[in-house]
Amino acid sequence: MAKLQVAIDLLTTQEALALAGKVAPYVDIIELGTPLIKSEGLAVITAMKQAHPDKLVFADFKTADTGELEADMAFKAGADLVTILGAVDNATIVGAVKAAKAHGKGVVVDTIGVTDRVKRAQEVSALGVEFVELHAGLDEQALEGYSIQVLIDEAKRAGVPVSIAGGVNLSNIAAVKQAGVAVAVAGGAIYGAADPAAAAKELREALDAA
Repeated sequence: MAKLQVAIDLLTTQEALALAGKVAPYVDIIELGTPLIKSEGLAVITAMKQAHPDKLVFADFKTADTGELEADMAFKAGADLVTILGAVDNATIVGAVKAAKAHGKGVVVDTIGVTDRVKRAQEVSALGVEFVELHAGLDEQALEGYSIQVLIDEAKRAGVPVSIAGGVNLSNIAAVKQAGVAVAVAGGAIYGAADPAAAAKELREALDAA
């Protein structure tokens, strides 16, 4: 069963907790976006885990160096999953995995900025990560001609546990699931909706039905 992850790209702990409170019944993983963590620090991770102890809290650190140290910081703050950039040296990922094992938590490799996402996903999966996020960032999504179909096709080819992040919405979530993903990540489709709870519920139902 594919999991549903909400990406919270808001900038205050208060707003993040308010949104999470609305959508938590329908999601498995609550992701604290990089701008949110940069704005509020580790405290937002702790606050979210305390508010939702039954959910996986995903700290989108996008770590590029000091993998073991930063992952350890995230896990001590209450995160269940932390992201390391796929474009970095393998040593950084290995270090983060070491910290994850010590805490009984997990590392996700984020392929934002990686040219050959499929190849890199296959390489880093051998390093002991939970899954690899096939990720088109907000800037890439804003480019003319962007289509999530690129990520869907990559997920089918990867042959390792992946998530898709990059414009998942009600019209494509079935295709995302059918690509064999472990996790579907929805951001703007939830937090940008007039009724985030209803949007999350619809996505959950569509994901489960696909």
